[in-house]
Amino acid sequence: MRAVIQRVTRASVSVGSEVVGAIDGPGLMVLLGVARGDGPQQAAVVARKIAELRILDGEASAQDAGAPVLVVSQFTLYGDTRKGRRPSWAHAAPGPEAEPLVEAVVADLRGRGLRVETGCFGAMMEVSLVNDGPFTVLVEA
Repeated sequence: MRAVIQRVTRASVSVGSEVVGAIDGPGLMVLLGVARGDGPQQAAVVARKIAELRILDGEASAQDAGAPVLVVSQFTLYGDTRKGRRPSWAHAAPGPEAEPLVEAVVADLRGRGLRVETGCFGAMMEVSLVNDGPFTVLVEA
């Protein structure tokens, strides 16, 4: 499982012309990819990292600061571009395998008391954000 975590002052995700999730920061924008073979253990590790990474002002975590989180599933994080000009998606988990794990990460974060907004799994989404810093980290489990 991979998560690209960005510290943001605001972020939103839309499907068509409808905003389906939005946060005002400081907070975290999370692009979340699931690999074939990932399971509940990887989801728990990634959720813990998202909640506990000390990347907000004053070295606070999202959990410490009660910062909002926007989670958007993104299978393209597992695109393999080492050969040719067309990415291979062979390492990305198929939707029926990935969706419950994305939902598990979101549930874990909410269980920690965080306000979590989401995109729509499998939809063509438009993401807007203002990266604060800029500050971006990659978490893998």
